[in-house]
Amino acid sequence: MDGGRRSAYEYLCDIDARSQAHVAGLPQDAGVQSGWRGLAYRIGTRRLLSTFDEVAEILTLPAVTPVPGGQHWVLGLANVRGNLLPVVDLKLFLDGERTVLHENQRMLTVKQDGGDVAVLIDELLGQRTFDDSHLAEPADLAEGRYRHLIDRAYAQDGETWGVLSLDRLARTPEFRRAAT
Repeated sequence: MDGGRRSAYEYLCDIDARSQAHVAGLPQDAGVQSGWRGLAYRIGTRRLLSTFDEVAEILTLPAVTPVPGGQHWVLGLANVRGNLLPVVDLKLFLDGERTVLHENQRMLTVKQDGGDVAVLIDELLGQRTFDDSHLAEPADLAEGRYRHLIDRAYAQDGETWGVLSLDRLARTPEFRRAAT
């Protein structure tokens, strides 16, 4: 240090030292139980969760180009950073009802063999954490096309959340046959 001035490196070291002094600690140190964590979203009236390892990315809906000959639930292709990504209206695929598009629309990029696919959701609700005491029966959340995709649920604050397997969805034969 020359004339009382610190180098950029010394300044960053000081910031790091002060930040480390204010670390709150790990959740288990604060008495928070560890448990199952997932990404929460809504499709129609269903509150759903998926594991973080099944979702590659969360994106706003870019421009989508329709593809002739595709299933009615395939919205088309989107260019995402130079990669063409098929976009599926998940509500239309699962419930037979088209998603109402809005300005803050989100889509989840689902990892699958042979290339990712984006699924449109009604609303992104963020991250949720549950422990074993929140386990519940999926009941009506697992009806119809959801039956093979939801095998457990969690209940908290008067809401029941079904865990939807995006991996199983991507392996469903009908989902894989996007062309008519």
